[in-house]
Amino acid sequence: MCGIAGAFWSGDGEPLSEELLHRMTSTLRHRGPDADGFHLTSEDQFGGAALGHRRLSIIDIGGGKQPLCNEDETVWVSFNGEIYNYRELRSDLQSRGHQFRTDSDTEVIVHAYEEYGDDCVDHFRGMFVFAIWDTRKHRGLIARDRIGQKPLFYREHAGRVVFASELKALLQLPDAVRELNPAAVDAYLQYQYVPHPMCILKGYAKLPPAHRMTFEGGKLSIERYWSPPYERPIDQKVQSDWSEHLRETLTEAVRLRMRSDVPLGAFLSGGIDSTLIAGLMQQESDRQVQTYSIGFPVKQFDERHFARMAAEHLGTDHYEFVVEPKAVETLPRLIWHYDEPFADSSAIPTMALCQVTRQAVTVALSGDGGDELFAGYDRYRAVAFGAKFDRLPKPLRQLLTAKLWQQVPASSKQKSFRRRLKRLLAGLRLPPELRYLNWVGIFDSQRRQSLYSDEFRTMLQDVHSENFLLSSYELCPSRDIVTRATAADVLTYLPCDILTKVDIASMAVGLECRSPFLDHHVVELAARMPLEWKMSGGRGKRILTETFDDLIPEPIQNRAKMGFGVPLDSWFRDELRPLLDDVLLSQRALDRGLFRPDAVRELVREHVSGQWDHSARLWALICLEGWQRVYLDQPSPAECPTEFSSSSS
Repeated sequence: MCGIAGAFWSGDGEPLSEELLHRMTSTLRHRGPDADGFHLTSEDQFGGAALGHRRLSIIDIGGGKQPLCNEDETVWVSFNGEIYNYRELRSDLQSRGHQFRTDSDTEVIVHAYEEYGDDCVDHFRGMFVFAIWDTRKHRGLIARDRIGQKPLFYREHAGRVVFASELKALLQLPDAVRELNPAAVDAYLQYQYVPHPMCILKGYAKLPPAHRMTFEGGKLSIERYWSPPYERPIDQKVQSDWSEHLRETLTEAVRLRMRSDVPLGAFLSGGIDSTLIAGLMQQESDRQVQTYSIGFPVKQFDERHFARMAAEHLGTDHYEFVVEPKAVETLPRLIWHYDEPFADSSAIPTMALCQVTRQAVTVALSGDGGDELFAGYDRYRAVAFGAKFDRLPKPLRQLLTAKLWQQVPASSKQKSFRRRLKRLLAGLRLPPELRYLNWVGIFDSQRRQSLYSDEFRTMLQDVHSENFLLSSYELCPSRDIVTRATAADVLTYLPCDILTKVDIASMAVGLECRSPFLDHHVVELAARMPLEWKMSGGRGKRILTETFDDLIPEPIQNRAKMGFGVPLDSWFRDELRPLLDDVLLSQRALDRGLFRPDAVRELVREHVSGQWDHSARLWALICLEGWQRVYLDQPSPAECPTEFSSSSS
């Protein structure tokens, strides 16, 4: 687990100097606190490369220094992530005549590239972004893992492509452009993240998951190399066959992710996913597995008793910590680390969990991906209900979705039954794909339009942010609507929100997080599985609870899902109330010209008065304003700010 930075350039492109490579790489030292490394090619009429690396030592601590090359130094690689099946690949490659000098998984990438070329990615089970420079062909290759666990930002300009694990590294270049991308702002307010391949700054981009790009002769080419097989014919197997295959595949994914030369443990929230992952780890281990959870003073956000129950059932060596995340203190650090505006407030407790876990271990396994793959979110029940609703007679559908119902007062509480019912009925007036977009969005189209200033609205005339989610439904048009929604989340919400959140929060403290559910063999199995084995009686994860019944205590199997959140609703009426005035309503924020000041003031007024819960929207606006202060208002974001400026000037 590391950070990479570098550049490829053509014969007439500008080389990247050693000084700039060092500057870019140094901004990533939190991702790799153990060592750094550099490789620059000599001057060449055909072009060249610069590769930088920051290392968090996990595998072959003494011999895995990067950038790393093959025997004759013609192929070089800088790599972020883990190749979990490196031992099996190494054995196969050695049988084909390749000679290894280290025991690291990094060297497997070099020799697999020599053997298979760009198709080497097809042989890797892991999470990765790697950059290869082939000096014989004067050609660069960059690839990102199938699900998108590891990030890559890049900028192509004037015969050169510069790239890095984090955007802040690219902003160290003297010609770095820092101009806000209006389309990215619109998408951010829709989804609470900036979707790939878009970037919050004009001229920059993110490499999407399961894509590789090549740079040769000054030309940059990008292609997808893998898609989850949702549209393949469904295997007609009985549930026992599915369960047997699932247990075997997920157990192997856990076993591979337990390979480490440093201490490793697991996150344990007391939910289904983290409990079964910790349980499989304990079964595969000859010693007690260390598990970690955090709790909060606010009862409705505290899961410690479930985590404790799971740990006692599994026999793990469990540690729990009580934390009270201070959003005001955390916000500047959060904004700096996340590079782009990021409004998932669960990043606050996620960073706190990573910080306490890192005190004891360097690697932690997690249950990320279980909800998207096995229909675990509550919103999938709404999708299933919508499918039944669509089969009702038209007069009854018109009655249930009549605007009259929308006049009924709603509770100000975000999770109240009355408010959820109103939102459900309002969404049912829309086609299935649009109603899902409406349910998962932060600011819907109407709210965004009423928020924007006239000038900013004109910049968005040809922008259609909804297409990012809607186009993902085309992955499996013949499947049921719930499966299509889960597939859409696997392509969008999972990499752009969940995995971005975990990667940044863990890397901020030098912790490696591994997710067995995201092994592509597990993903492919889940994609082919019929919905009936995932969801039954309005409840998701059916096959997980039945297959791993021995690992999951019954109270955990039957508990209501609890999000990993923070009480933003009450915070904005109490301890975060000054943040609304000092940041969101400051003259500096209101003068930026993006939003109508009266619209922002109205959001604040409605929330503070208790008339409506706008906490998610207010948090999104605060994170956007904070990002502009850190990344646009100051000369260089090279160092993490220690405080958040509240100046209104």
